[in-house]
Amino acid sequence: MPLWAQAGGWGFVAGAALLIGAAAGYFVRVPQRVIAAIMAFGSGVLISALSFELMDEAFRHGGFRATAIGFIGGAAVYTLANRILAAYGGKHRKRSSGRQPAAADDSGSGTAIAVGALLDGIPESIVIGLSMLHGGAVSIVAVVAIFLSNIPEGLSSAAGMKGAGRSRAYIFGIWGGIAVVSGLAAVVGYVVFQRFSPAVVAATTAIAAGAILAMLVDTMIPEAFEEAHDYAGLITVAGFLAAFALSKLGG
Repeated sequence: MPLWAQAGGWGFVAGAALLIGAAAGYFVRVPQRVIAAIMAFGSGVLISALSFELMDEAFRHGGFRATAIGFIGGAAVYTLANRILAAYGGKHRKRSSGRQPAAADDSGSGTAIAVGALLDGIPESIVIGLSMLHGGAVSIVAVVAIFLSNIPEGLSSAAGMKGAGRSRAYIFGIWGGIAVVSGLAAVVGYVVFQRFSPAVVAATTAIAAGAILAMLVDTMIPEAFEEAHDYAGLITVAGFLAAFALSKLGG
């Protein structure tokens, strides 16, 4: 199988976890404290992955300057885009506790939620494609970390969308579409950046890392803390340790 097709397949696998989480959030009545705990664990997993996989890889191939510029730039771009979406009703797209606006209350919020979910998923998927540029093998640690973090994202968001009165077709249409786009974004990450220098690839990896960390702090961690604040820190540490162990065992 061509490497670009492998990249797309891995990106789709990681994105499909959103559908798994969405199905759980829609069809199963999961207590909000359990959702929050899963969100905290997923946050820890992603923080570990971007620390030991993305940032370390960017530094090795591009040095500190390209890595730092990319990291800050990715966070800044994500934050700006997130603020714009928040003004149109996408602020609480990952909340399960009734904060998402209903379609009847804010007709434009559905589009904002969809675009916001896409914004959250693309940087992660591009990283999967980028990981294949060095040696032609995907970073299994990155794929597993993104997969594990996508399940609570889909679960929490779908539960919130259902509570806000969104239709089943809308909810699964969003997550199914994002799973497909995740595969395409991984292909882009592999195909487009083949022709660029290691410094550019490193900066792009750092951009994705910055966007992911900003996304965690803006969307996932608040949901985790709101319902599981007594144990959110401990659960996040457990997720971090799980991904750290996977990284070292995978190495």
